[in-house]
Amino acid sequence: MARDVGPQVGPKNTYGTGAFLLLNTGEEAVPSTRGLLTTAACNKKGGLAYAFKGLSFLAGAAIQWLRDGLGLLETAEQSEAMAKSVKDNSGVYFVPAFVGLGAPHWVPDARGMLAGLTRGTKREHIVRAALEAMAYGTMDVLQTMEEEADLETQELRVDGGAALNDWLMQFQADVLGVRYSTRNRKNPPP
Repeated sequence: MARDVGPQVGPKNTYGTGAFLLLNTGEEAVPSTRGLLTTAACNKKGGLAYAFKGLSFLAGAAIQWLRDGLGLLETAEQSEAMAKSVKDNSGVYFVPAFVGLGAPHWVPDARGMLAGLTRGTKREHIVRAALEAMAYGTMDVLQTMEEEADLETQELRVDGGAALNDWLMQFQADVLGVRYSTRNRKNPPP
């Protein structure tokens, strides 16, 4: 059944320590039935509006852990070149649930996991898997928003530090099947 969520501006994802996805739902607060938060927002004229909000607790913090905790890279910016340097993740998957899982699952006792390691695993595969996990977390929340609001996303607006990582932005666009835009650029339709 379609939900009446009002006129959407389109979803926006902010990458920082975590990832925070917002979807304007209009001038009426719409309670989520699928694990999203409902929050106050602004409309285009600066008036009161509401939005669905979904968050992943770790995004940039996962890259920070790979840098500071494991020493796999010296700067977060290196993650882009490292991801590009390997053809795939070599079967390595990363679940950055160091402090539980956020929306839409809300499992506070979940913990992180690094799976698929072999003797052939390189640090580049692990870094790439962490970037992929950021995109998959966004996909999980965005798909829930699309189901909740009965809409199909055409474009995802992205900001925050990770929006500077072209590899991540393109991977995210590919797995979501949408265009993306940041303050400085847009990518072509998928």
